[in-house]
Amino acid sequence: QLQLVESGGGLVQPGGSLRLSCATSGDTLDDYAMGWFRQAPGKEREFVASISWSAGSTDYADSVKGRFTISRDNVKATVYLQMNSLKPEDTAVYYCAAVYSPGGTARPRYDYNYWGQGTQVTVSS
Repeated sequence: QLQLVESGGGLVQPGGSLRLSCATSGDTLDDYAMGWFRQAPGKEREFVASISWSAGSTDYADSVKGRFTISRDNVKATVYLQMNSLKPEDTAVYYCAAVYSPGGTARPRYDYNYWGQGTQVTVSS
């Protein structure tokens, strides 16, 4: 059973950067696609980024493309989300998720069957 724990959230000014981490345990990450999602108050949880198990493929929501970068270290069993040029509309709880997917990345949140508890990101001056 895979467990996921996010960290790295916080308060940052517009234009600033944060790096989120997702530490995993309980299983190896072989053949797991990993994703980051976010949920703002009163809104649906939305896709942010996904990375294939080999890190050969990545996928981003249009709203974060060019500003966010997803990466993974399978030896450290950790996934990262580097967030640059942050905007107030990026404010949300960010969740890490995993799905067994040898073929590549995944977007629909219902595809993912392992989730972390979330970490708050607030972008405000």
